[in-house]
Amino acid sequence: MENKFIVETSARHIHVTAETLATLFGADAVLHNKKDLSQPGQFACEEKVTLVGPKGELKVSILGPTRPADQVELSFTDARTLGLKAVPVRESGDVAGTPGLKLVGPCGEVDMAEGTIVAKRHIHMTPADAEAFGVADKQIVKVKLDTARPVIFDDVVVRVSPKFALAMHIDTDECNAAAAFGEVYGEIVQ
Repeated sequence: MENKFIVETSARHIHVTAETLATLFGADAVLHNKKDLSQPGQFACEEKVTLVGPKGELKVSILGPTRPADQVELSFTDARTLGLKAVPVRESGDVAGTPGLKLVGPCGEVDMAEGTIVAKRHIHMTPADAEAFGVADKQIVKVKLDTARPVIFDDVVVRVSPKFALAMHIDTDECNAAAAFGEVYGEIVQ
């Protein structure tokens, strides 16, 4: 698999602050690891939150650990289900001016003023990976997937950190469009 990397589908989820966790699940709440994710230290939690939009609701998993800001990551299909309009495609953490949602947990509710995005497709790389692939942090690349419905994804951002593990993330709409089911690999093309 030289010059290739795993392509993973990132389904809808939420990142919460410690304060939001306490409001939704109680003052002494902690996140319980259900499954480790490919990125070191990241995990899917047992805890789930109901997202309430203008036209619908969705139950989503929390990803741990807690973060400095609340953030909901959806596909465009999820956004339509909730009745949200103009949800922007953004990199994780870039939530200024994005739509908010009501979060409902077993112990309380939070009206999130902003923080809902469609995550921009991206590749996590270590500095050594970036050097091997000849790319730099924040560089925009094209990635080819060889599936039953071959596709080249444009506008893929490279994210470089020593804390990352090599993997590309796409959302469920992108996965379905590309038939990227099971173990799928991508390669950077120019």
